Amino acid sequence: MTPRASLLPRRKPGSWSALLNTLAVLAVLAAWAALGTHPAQAHGGHDHGGAASAAVPTAAPRDSRVPQRLADGSLFVPKPVQRQLGVRTVLTEAGEHAAVHELMGRVVADPAAGGAVQPLQAGRLEAGPLGWPVPGQRVQRGQVLARLQPALGAQDLAAQQAQVAELRAGLPLARQRLDRLQQLEGSVPAKEIQAARAEVAALDGRLRALQAGLAAVELLRAPVTGVVSRVAARAGEVVEPRQTLFEVVDPARLRVEARLADVAQARAIGADATAVILAPGSAAPSTAGGSAAAPVTPASTPSAPSAAAIPLRRIGAGLALEEGTLPLWFAVASTAADAPPLAVGQPVTVLARGASRQRGVAVPASAVVKSAANLDQVFIHPSAERFTPVAVSVQPLDGRRVLVTAGLAAGQRVVVQGAALLNQVR
Repeated sequence: MTPRASLLPRRKPGSWSALLNTLAVLAVLAAWAALGTHPAQAHGGHDHGGAASAAVPTAAPRDSRVPQRLADGSLFVPKPVQRQLGVRTVLTEAGEHAAVHELMGRVVADPAAGGAVQPLQAGRLEAGPLGWPVPGQRVQRGQVLARLQPALGAQDLAAQQAQVAELRAGLPLARQRLDRLQQLEGSVPAKEIQAARAEVAALDGRLRALQAGLAAVELLRAPVTGVVSRVAARAGEVVEPRQTLFEVVDPARLRVEARLADVAQARAIGADATAVILAPGSAAPSTAGGSAAAPVTPASTPSAPSAAAIPLRRIGAGLALEEGTLPLWFAVASTAADAPPLAVGQPVTVLARGASRQRGVAVPASAVVKSAANLDQVFIHPSAERFTPVAVSVQPLDGRRVLVTAGLAAGQRVVVQGAALLNQVR
């Protein structure tokens, strides 16, 4: 039998070491190729699993030059963009505040500083000596706003004219009789002379009254000093008695009427309150949807809703329910310089402070925005270029601030300006 060694080909001396060296070099090259090669990806429509599958998203920004929403829900906003958006933050502080009751109210005129102009009879309107009143015109008490020419029917006018003609014919005869009796004074009783004199005076008075009635013009005057708030008639229009033609209001003495169904809650309301009026044109920005990450500029994004807070002072409350609610009356204490003008009948939100206390974090109302799920949220600033949205529970406080009762702790840095713009980053 042939030995196994005889089956191997004969090699020259040193050939085995050269072969081992060649295999070692090939192994090293294969290892380098494995380290430098990218993971293979599955072809379309198939997933072969393993570490070579799709990469897991991380919280790292894709581009450090533009703001973007990261995979963990936080925002990456570079410092230059923060300055462009006007982002401002403050450290939160917890404290106790009075509980606030939110009521719906409306602006009304002070009954002692406003009134309506109504005619006492039917007639045709004419402009006053200063022209026809216009809304917003300042007037003084007793100023003539318009004239009313009484409107008489044909029969009434004919009857009055007939009475005038009768009195004009009878008055000269009564005067002649008085003259004859005065010439016979001493021979006739004095009482006859006095009766004739009284008859002449009565006929003359009736004639003057009828003539004045035919040519009478009713003067419609301003009841108070203020501003004409409503004009409900036109020159030449025929109006009825007790029809409201003009309304005059003193803008410095306005009232706010609110209604509350709970009598016990109405009694718990204190003397201080605030009327919140949403500024015209301000609306909460829409957060639904969104596109890819892109810079956000103030010119292309709606601003946060701005509200004007007007301090109120409670002056009284009704003792009888009206349509199931109890009326509360507040006087406008003062109006801020940047507050919108008030108008009679304007709806407002009344934030009335109660006697109970509640603990929370007070932040400006501009810090709270709506999430895509229509939930209240704020942005906290944990690091230089990161902003994290946090869901919170808020309650009204004083119109300019809200009280965060859950979701926010003291000592956190929260965005108080530019939150609505950050909310648009996608």
